[in-house]
Amino acid sequence: MFEFLKPAPVAKQKVPADRVESSYRWHQLGVLLAICIGYIGYYIIRLIFTTEQNEIMKQYGFTTADIGMVLSCFGIGYGISKLFMGALSDKSNTNRYLATGLIISALLNFGLGSTRSLYMMMFLMLIMSIAQGMGAAACQRSVQLWWGKKHRGAIYSIWSSAHNAGAFACVAVVQLATFMFSGSISAVFYTSSVVSLIIAAFVLLVGADRPVSVGLPSISEYTGDEVVLENGTESDSEETSLTLPQIFVKYILTNKVVWAITLTSMSLYLVRYGIMSWIPSYLVESKGFTTNFAKWLVGIFELAAVPGVIIMGAISDALKGRRAIVCILCVIGLFICLTTYFFSTNHVLIVSVLFIMGTLIYAPLTLVGLMVNEAVPKFAVGSSTGFMGFFQYIFGETLATALIGILVAKYGWLASNMVLYTASALAFLLLVYIFIAERRAEKIVDSDKKN
Repeated sequence: MFEFLKPAPVAKQKVPADRVESSYRWHQLGVLLAICIGYIGYYIIRLIFTTEQNEIMKQYGFTTADIGMVLSCFGIGYGISKLFMGALSDKSNTNRYLATGLIISALLNFGLGSTRSLYMMMFLMLIMSIAQGMGAAACQRSVQLWWGKKHRGAIYSIWSSAHNAGAFACVAVVQLATFMFSGSISAVFYTSSVVSLIIAAFVLLVGADRPVSVGLPSISEYTGDEVVLENGTESDSEETSLTLPQIFVKYILTNKVVWAITLTSMSLYLVRYGIMSWIPSYLVESKGFTTNFAKWLVGIFELAAVPGVIIMGAISDALKGRRAIVCILCVIGLFICLTTYFFSTNHVLIVSVLFIMGTLIYAPLTLVGLMVNEAVPKFAVGSSTGFMGFFQYIFGETLATALIGILVAKYGWLASNMVLYTASALAFLLLVYIFIAERRAEKIVDSDKKN
């Protein structure tokens, strides 16, 4: 098992120079398909319990508290697992690591469909959260290994949109299984597992570990891509003899830019879930929307982000990788939209700003995910991904759900508004700091080159 996950060795036979460009494009297409479709498979597994919670309560006799306990096992476990499984991906074959996490998730999902025990479900969801933590880190590391900075923003944004497609695919699988197997909950779990196992096989077939493993030059050699570190030094290394703890201390814990990007992401996660999780309740109680229409707006908020995120990623590429400035502009727009969302009573205007906020939240969330990877050497990408993911889920999502729920119950929706304003302001200030730090590091590099 562990031998299977070791990084692929450098290929002995090199691709001829006249075929490098075409071979690179072909493999990049395969890797892009692997990480996008592979991550869709992760979401098909991840969301089954959420989408089927009403039927599970009906058929299994569970309460909402029982469902909450199962889901909380996943949420807490996932936040913690991203920290450790992300770091482990730095020492692994990224393509096989991605497929393995999906295979393990699918097998555990079979278990969820085979039991009606609440405690067994909680245990399986907790273990599954660990396997699920393998997905994002492997995908983000693949982007760093296969694309240069010139195109990375657009590619990363396309991959990031896979979670939206995954949510849609999950619903499609549920509907198909419900139709084919007369509403059997077990059949829904089994069907999603089979689909995800097929996807895992596809990932292994079309993906690849890194360019040098298939006889191609590394992305640094091919495009001149180098990472500019906090102190202004450049790095093009893909491997290191440092241990995972050494990598974590040297390039993550003591890196001020990584901390700033991580806290920015946490703040934006708070805004994301602070809006999305409470759309139905907020619009019905405060704005007079109907319950059914308010539910649909959750989907609109998610899907509206897809084209905007990809466009913003491409713009960040056009600005030569200056992603912080794109994020700053998005957050300024977010302030304006939040104000309209909080204080307007016009339903058309509220729906319109929700549509726009999808992009203004998800675009900077996507770009900071890329920025934290670009702030460390390529051999520390998984560690940076896991570190940020830990703060996103353990603090950002938890504060957006638990804290806002408590504040609204005690003080009303104005308290929620203040929390979201504060989180947005913190994100803005941190992004300004990141922008200044990036420019300072670039000036050091330029100065060294001139000398």
